[in-house]
Amino acid sequence: MLLGSCSEYQRVLKSRDLNLKLTKANEYFEKGNYYKALPIYEELISAYRGTGRAADVYYKYAYCEYNLGDLIMANYRFDNFTKTFPNSDKVEECAFMAAYCSYVISPRSSLDQSATFQAIDELNLFMNLYHNSNLVDSCNTLLDELRIKLEKKSFDLAQLFLKTAKYKAAIVTFENTLVDFPDTDYKEEILFNSLKAHYKLALNSVDSKKEERLKDTMKAYVKFADSFPNSSLLRKAEDMYRSTQAELARVYTKK
Repeated sequence: MLLGSCSEYQRVLKSRDLNLKLTKANEYFEKGNYYKALPIYEELISAYRGTGRAADVYYKYAYCEYNLGDLIMANYRFDNFTKTFPNSDKVEECAFMAAYCSYVISPRSSLDQSATFQAIDELNLFMNLYHNSNLVDSCNTLLDELRIKLEKKSFDLAQLFLKTAKYKAAIVTFENTLVDFPDTDYKEEILFNSLKAHYKLALNSVDSKKEERLKDTMKAYVKFADSFPNSSLLRKAEDMYRSTQAELARVYTKK
């Protein structure tokens, strides 16, 4: 049976009968045999170009790429479908699928997030073009997930700067994380670790810069304490604050 199936498939591939090829490609597609359907659709795209069958062939060709896991090519095919067949009733679906492929391609937060930004741009573009689509809610859900990934990326980067004693970079990155993600769940940790970065930076500064940086540390403490007065980290924050006061007093004495 296997040999017979392979033999039949080879006959289809070699056939010059376009109707037979299309029929068999559609059969393979419906059965989920995308690896068999793909090369036939690829051949039929050029054969049916400019005909009424072209859109359906290309549509299924794009889905073959998607179902076989080649998401980069699927993204390209779905996007190209919207440009090649702008009057098709499947344009909205393909526009969403192009953006969805980019969403799936987006890597975990520890890796480069260029693909994540691309996915966000494509999802936003879809919602701008099809703002009445019933897929808008799905887009918003996907966007939330992508933003959470970027939020974690930014927070983890700030944490890394703090851990490796790059205190100025840590402070800037913590601040940028709050600006970019004002409702972040990491806010308590961000404010505390920003205070810690300010404190470490001040203590390791030369005297000419120490006074200003100690004052910045005290401001960071006030911001944290006001924002999270019941925090379990408050005692540690207070210890840094008292140490900062003592060091500031020493700086004033030396003047």
